[in-house]
Amino acid sequence: MPRTIRSPFTAPGEQGGKWWRAALEGVGVGVPLALSEVAVHEASAGFPLPVLLVLGTAVICLFVVRRRFPASSLLGIAALLSVLLSAGLPAAMVSYGATRQMVPSRRRMLVLLGSAVLLIVLSTGLAPLIGMGGHGYGLAMGSVFATTTIIVPGLVGTAAGQQDRLLEALKERAAAAEEARRLVDSESRTHERSRIAAEMHDLVGHRLSLISLHAGGLEMALDKQAPELRDEATVVRRATGDAMRELREVLGVLGPLSRDTGTAALTDTTGTRSDIEALAEESRQVGIPVELDWDGPDLDSRSASVRRAVHRVVRECLTNVHRYATGARVAVTVRHTEERIDVEVRNGVPPKPPTASTGLGSGRGLPGLRERVGLLGGSLEAAPTAGGGFAVTALIPTEPDPNAATGDPDRPDGGGGPHENAYEAGGQGAHPSRGRQFLDRFQRRFLAALTGLLGLTGVGVMMLFGAVLVEEARVADQPVAREDPRLGMTMDEVTESVFGDSAEVRAAATGKEPPRPDFVTSCIYPTVGTEELPEWEYRYSSEGAESETTHLRITRYCFRGERLADIERFIVPLVSRTPPWETP
Repeated sequence: MPRTIRSPFTAPGEQGGKWWRAALEGVGVGVPLALSEVAVHEASAGFPLPVLLVLGTAVICLFVVRRRFPASSLLGIAALLSVLLSAGLPAAMVSYGATRQMVPSRRRMLVLLGSAVLLIVLSTGLAPLIGMGGHGYGLAMGSVFATTTIIVPGLVGTAAGQQDRLLEALKERAAAAEEARRLVDSESRTHERSRIAAEMHDLVGHRLSLISLHAGGLEMALDKQAPELRDEATVVRRATGDAMRELREVLGVLGPLSRDTGTAALTDTTGTRSDIEALAEESRQVGIPVELDWDGPDLDSRSASVRRAVHRVVRECLTNVHRYATGARVAVTVRHTEERIDVEVRNGVPPKPPTASTGLGSGRGLPGLRERVGLLGGSLEAAPTAGGGFAVTALIPTEPDPNAATGDPDRPDGGGGPHENAYEAGGQGAHPSRGRQFLDRFQRRFLAALTGLLGLTGVGVMMLFGAVLVEEARVADQPVAREDPRLGMTMDEVTESVFGDSAEVRAAATGKEPPRPDFVTSCIYPTVGTEELPEWEYRYSSEGAESETTHLRITRYCFRGERLADIERFIVPLVSRTPPWETP
């Protein structure tokens, strides 16, 4: 017995190690992870390259072992996602696969909610330590990623897993129902062959008994009149007895001869017109309106097996009408030609539904009829009619086909001859070819891959949208109005309040600013605000505008050491030129 390989990259029960699949998945996750990390490097706290390599490798390892360890992979990648936001898409795939694979609903929900809570808690606690903002920012970002990459894919995976298990259960039920139907049909065929064997025993045995009886009488008569021929008569009588024993042995293979062989023994009138009329009259006496339409000569010249098949078809159909459509009108049609005998029994809708006491029957009637007709080389079809009734049509050849009688009821093609197989197939033809199966399999996999790609795209859009909203909310929460600089403030406080020093403003003030006080050690020139934009003044002559002058209002903050000691505001003329519209 070969040893089962337990690979960390396969699900329980999956065959093979799947090493190549794990390698391809690792590359497929690692490349997008590296690219996304480059795109969101600052959002992931700007870790050094060795730390990023370790975190990325851990994400890849958890991803490739998600089938063998779904719960551990989901919890681990949720913890890594709290410090490595670029692992959002792999986390979504792990959440989807883990919840789809886990069967116990309580364990699945605990793992899913535990992963989401772990991500939120770690994001909230670690955000200030890794430089991603305050606790509030970490809480908001963790909640967004827990929802978009853990909860939503997990719920989708849960629904997909339930659908997979439902389809598997339906397949098992369909297989069990098919097996049960096959067993019932097989038992029905065996039962019908037992009936046929008993009928053959009754018919042939009766003939052989007559031969044996006449041979015995002949033996006694020859004993006196022609003793030299008595031995020949004895041989005939003994041969007849041997034939009787051999007949019982051969027919015993088809089934026990003691089983029920029908309501009446096989006679010379079975299946003839008078016999069918008698069956119709019996149904009329119990309240079933039956109309008989016979077209063609009588069946008394046909073989006993053909006549018995006609008798059984009509009798079984009338019995079913008694059980399931009491009171419905019945039309029995028999058409006899040189090639075949067409028997059709059609009933309408019963005036009232059958009572519960009628039962469901044994389920052997129609399969037994198909077996009997199929052994003769014919076919039988049974189906509801458009008006709500039911119709059974049997096509029976007048001369039984010897090849059809050798059919095996347990063979894959149906066992009841070509007509039987065509009926069971329902006119659908043979099984699909390998090319068709390959095309269907490729189509299913392509649609699954396309659905997964669209799902990942949706997850990525939700992640990006949520992150942008959190970032904008953080910027909007920052105070807009800053404290005005005042004497005594430190250089850092003044720099933060006036948005730092501007090299352009410093250059514009050089040589044009008021003298600095003697105690000043350094000065800064902040960027001009809206109220300090340049002003334009124009001088005009008799010929029109000649020149323009730009003035810039500047505020200078000077420090003594690290403390603000002087604030000076002044206006600096920048340029003097002709207006742009006068430029030649």
